[in-house]
Amino acid sequence: MTQQDQAQLGKTLWNIADQLRGAMSADDFRDYMLSFLFLRYLSDNYVDAVKKELGKDYPEQTDDNELRYTPLKKWYEENSGDVEEFEKLMRSKVHYIIKPEFLWSHIAELARVQSPYLLDTLQNGFKYIENESFDRTFRGLFSEINLASEKLGRDLTARNKKLVSIIGEIAKGLAKFSTDRDTLGDAYEYLIGQFAAGSGKKAGEFYTPQQISDILSAIVTLDSQEPKTGKRNKLDKVLDFACGSGSLLLNIRRRMGSRGIGHIYGQEKNITTYNLARMNMLLHGVKDAEFEIHHGDTLLNEWDLFREENPAKKPQFDAVVANPPFSLRWDPKEETSKDVRFKNHGVAPKSAADFAFLLHGFHFLKEDGVMAIILPHGVLFRGGQEKKIREKLLKDGHIDTVIGLPANLFYSTGIPVCILVLKKCKKPDDVLFINASEGYAKDKRQNRLRTGGNGEPDDIQKIIDTYTHRTEEERYSRRVGMKEIAENDYNLNITRYVSTAKPEQVIDLTKTHKAIVAAHKDIREMTAKHNEFLKELGIPLLPGDASGGSGVKTMK
Repeated sequence: MTQQDQAQLGKTLWNIADQLRGAMSADDFRDYMLSFLFLRYLSDNYVDAVKKELGKDYPEQTDDNELRYTPLKKWYEENSGDVEEFEKLMRSKVHYIIKPEFLWSHIAELARVQSPYLLDTLQNGFKYIENESFDRTFRGLFSEINLASEKLGRDLTARNKKLVSIIGEIAKGLAKFSTDRDTLGDAYEYLIGQFAAGSGKKAGEFYTPQQISDILSAIVTLDSQEPKTGKRNKLDKVLDFACGSGSLLLNIRRRMGSRGIGHIYGQEKNITTYNLARMNMLLHGVKDAEFEIHHGDTLLNEWDLFREENPAKKPQFDAVVANPPFSLRWDPKEETSKDVRFKNHGVAPKSAADFAFLLHGFHFLKEDGVMAIILPHGVLFRGGQEKKIREKLLKDGHIDTVIGLPANLFYSTGIPVCILVLKKCKKPDDVLFINASEGYAKDKRQNRLRTGGNGEPDDIQKIIDTYTHRTEEERYSRRVGMKEIAENDYNLNITRYVSTAKPEQVIDLTKTHKAIVAAHKDIREMTAKHNEFLKELGIPLLPGDASGGSGVKTMK
């Protein structure tokens, strides 16, 4: 499928969502829409594996005007004695099974004939996938999908009718396209972005704009000590401790390739978003054995994996990325100062947990790893405890690069943000400042970083290239030594080091005065010459002739 077709599929599905959600909020409808798309993926993936296993024994599709059963249901009926052994085999092959009556093709068929049993079948199917599948991956996956919600309809009949309409339209929309796994994954990402746009401030909980995600993923996949030598061959472990829908982790995987990345780890506090992330991983072909998304609070360190007290067994990551909630209020306890994550640097203030998030990720970064985190500009210059943490990180040589981005790039906030790049070991003894605040195009809702298409500058690639080669450019980037930063009391406000303001033009007053005098002389001479012609023609003279007259003279 071409990129144009993929984009069109995304738009088709979004139009369906926009038309069918009615009075339901974009947030609520998102969960239904994306879950149905995910069920379609799970079903297609499973049926493809079944076809390979059964080969010529896989039944033909029966086609009539009545309810069309799936071929797999027909096989189950004809081979009932072999079903248990077959399902055991499929669990080992695909890591999950789906009963024929819960496959998307059957659900879509119930919608086509407007069956009154669609809602019940779908509800039972979700429960089955969550509780009876082979692996823990699906536990609670559809927990936030309330098919009994009055938002779907006031009674059972109305809700069933609504689902018939939604699923029927989705099935029609998908049928127009060849929907392989990658295509469905791209459509899923497109819809996440569209729902984020409609969610306003809530979008910050689950969505990092793709353009910013591209910058972070490019930075952490480059060699940590010599970025200009190119991409690393392998990242064994990658972490996003505020992963939202998982798009940032998937962006890193796309850059590295499926063989260039070992295991993906993500943590997410919001249960709905946590489910979105797990679906997103599977939709993009990440096997359940290749990722682990944990539901829990990062600040409270609610993941047993990270609570290991033996330093030798502490999990460590080649790349850490995050777009945590900006300046979140939190409630550190007295014992928080003893937390292994914070005790060497200090505890972030209650008013803003930005540095608490940063120190969490930094603690689990490998010695040769790279961390890139999106934060509000306040972390660069705020005083108090934040200044102490910032100063400690700078003196220890851990802050590598500070990148200032344009304002209004996020759906959730209009404030400008920065990217901090941190390393436990780095070669340069300076800090690279990139002031990219003016490199953007203005769209209807948000500003956007340009990608070089249609003759536009490529804002994203310029940032990446500047970081890669550590280049300096007037009013854009500069390498600043620690002596100057110390003289500025460890204030990292970007405009202190790289101002985008254009210097005022210096005017040479003596030279300018001479030019004005010369110009006046030329005007007088030309006026006098012109008046000679006017005198001969008997036409009133121009004022200011060479003889010193200033009025209009009339010839008699």
